[in-house]
Amino acid sequence: MFNLSLQVYASHKNPEVFPEAQHGIKNIGIMTCGGDCPGLNPVIRAVVLSAARKYGWKVLGIEDAMQGLINLEYKSPYGNMPLPPYVVEDIISSGGTIIGTDNKSDPFRFKLVNPDGSAYEGDVSDQVVENYNKLALDALIVVGGDGTMRIAQKLFNKGIPLVGVPKTIDNDLMGTDQTFGFDTAVSNIVSCIDKIKDTARSHDRVFIVETMGRDAGWLALHSGVAAAADVILIPEIPYSVASVVRKIELRKQNGLPFTIIVIAEGAREADHEASVEARELGKMQKYVGAGNYLCKILSGLIDHEVRCTVLGHVQRGGSPSSLDRILGTRFGTEAVELIAKKKFGHLVALRHGDIVDVPLEACVSAQKLVDPHSQFVEEARSIGISFGDN
Repeated sequence: MFNLSLQVYASHKNPEVFPEAQHGIKNIGIMTCGGDCPGLNPVIRAVVLSAARKYGWKVLGIEDAMQGLINLEYKSPYGNMPLPPYVVEDIISSGGTIIGTDNKSDPFRFKLVNPDGSAYEGDVSDQVVENYNKLALDALIVVGGDGTMRIAQKLFNKGIPLVGVPKTIDNDLMGTDQTFGFDTAVSNIVSCIDKIKDTARSHDRVFIVETMGRDAGWLALHSGVAAAADVILIPEIPYSVASVVRKIELRKQNGLPFTIIVIAEGAREADHEASVEARELGKMQKYVGAGNYLCKILSGLIDHEVRCTVLGHVQRGGSPSSLDRILGTRFGTEAVELIAKKKFGHLVALRHGDIVDVPLEACVSAQKLVDPHSQFVEEARSIGISFGDN
């Protein structure tokens, strides 16, 4: 769909006249890394428009995250492609990313294959630096979450002049009050829970809704409060099954024979480990089964029907909310300003309503997690929400 749109756009002559390239910079690249999320296209749009119209720079979209720099011969439906302003004018409302992304292209542990067909993880970061130079780029904008920014920090240390833009629906990146994509994902989850609650109420059922959130419970916390969930289980607060059962029975005694439980994929029972799959070479660890694990246990302890719905990737799709469009636009514009100032190795961030910049190294030392004793958690407890710990 996007490729067809790009071909149509490319058939029109660009009527704009741009200034001469400024600050000794002519060409910059942008890549979107990790999982897709709403707001990526607004960032791309803002980068292209501000770079061209203010500074006269050309922008190259790097295909499928780091893949387009790991191998210049790598071809996907996207391809490394020039991004003139008329290509991006109307993408602000589109979900996903027009230049593609993936979560298996860490150049420091890239999946490689031996002559005998066996696979191993190898370091191809020197190849990335070499290909970056071959493309004659003067700077690079890397859009991604905490894992991506750790990679970006290493590439910066190897000599690539780059700046970061914080993206993740998990909202777990240090240094910024909020990442784009989070607001839309919360809205998507709330919409699903509202629909599930109708069935739960009609059938007097216990419904478990599993959200994303590997190590941080921001999605489950915010969506659970917004959708009036009864129990919220997050990685930062290990839960007791007995506590969850007490909440279900208390609601039944009070004339409410249905319960909505929102559980993050990384939530775990006290004294247990989170449910994970074996990690594939070159890929991130996958968390799986938290909701179904709890569903199976509860089904043997209570006389309600218990159902589990795993929302999965529906959380990260769709048109970005107005907040994420605005935040993505502001981040993209300020990323271009960092390049103009040659302030490389920094991340644009939202702080108290303003866009500032922080060193990448300050953002990758730890994840931003939910404080179990925060004001927001205590407010949720005050209105009767259980976190499964008492």
